[in-house]
Amino acid sequence: MTAALLYPFILVAGALQAIGNAMNAQLRGRMVNPWLAATVSFLPIVFVFTTLFLTMPTPLPSLDSLSKMPWYAPLGGLAGAVAVFGGLAFIDKVGAGPFNGLTLTANILTSLAMDALGLFGLQAAGFKPMPWLGGLLMAVGVTFIARSGGKSDGGDGPGEGNGMSGKLLYPFILVAGALMAIGVVWNAQLRGALDNPWLAATVSFVPVVFVFALMFLLRPSPLPTRDDIAGVRWWMPLAGITGAVAVFAGLLFVDKVGAGAFNGLLITANLLTSVALDHFGWFGMRRVKAGPPRLIGAALMVGGIVLISLF
Repeated sequence: MTAALLYPFILVAGALQAIGNAMNAQLRGRMVNPWLAATVSFLPIVFVFTTLFLTMPTPLPSLDSLSKMPWYAPLGGLAGAVAVFGGLAFIDKVGAGPFNGLTLTANILTSLAMDALGLFGLQAAGFKPMPWLGGLLMAVGVTFIARSGGKSDGGDGPGEGNGMSGKLLYPFILVAGALMAIGVVWNAQLRGALDNPWLAATVSFVPVVFVFALMFLLRPSPLPTRDDIAGVRWWMPLAGITGAVAVFAGLLFVDKVGAGAFNGLLITANLLTSVALDHFGWFGMRRVKAGPPRLIGAALMVGGIVLISLF
């Protein structure tokens, strides 16, 4: 029963993750420079988690736990940030539904492969047909969603008229989704080594801000104009924080509800929210109505998630 009480929070985290992608796309439009936009998106996360760690600095990791930490564990946030940067740069070109569908499909298939092969310290579970059948259903479902991604209601949104150019971005989006899954595993190992969840979250996100700020210093142009800055709404810089809720939920709750249930709930909420974002045109997204292809795709992906979670 205790685990079931966490389900609403995980569903909210998944919805916020999808909303964060759309908010990041709007921030990218106003900041002009994608590296500046990414830095602005992640800085509030580091500030919040650092403040929480200074407020609650215990427990602290021991030297023994630090010595056993894999070298790649602190890079979990950086791996996951690739998907965030993809959202900043590409979500307005392919639509929230296709973008999140592709990243989530790559995410779950990579998770299945890591579970089956025992990668990155996970216990090898071997090949199980039902979860992989679920992954296949998700892949078919995202095909339905992606094929309807170029249709709009005639609005002049930022992604209007992308056509084939949007589809050329699909391989990068798939890689971003795979790295998102890997980043979750690395973050879990970081949480185990550092003990304090606030410290773990801070360490996870600091390299992200460093890399994006460095890239901005190396490539400072183009810069936003005064009119661009004036058009930044109060909620745009909070995009990173909305996505960070899902990362922190994974740090805290994966071991309580199980990876299958956690990812199933998170992805289901993310997917359905993404389709709604496109359908209603929320947060400045161009409207793409949730017609039969998208609804069938969403149903197939939810069915795939159920198979993966149950088996």
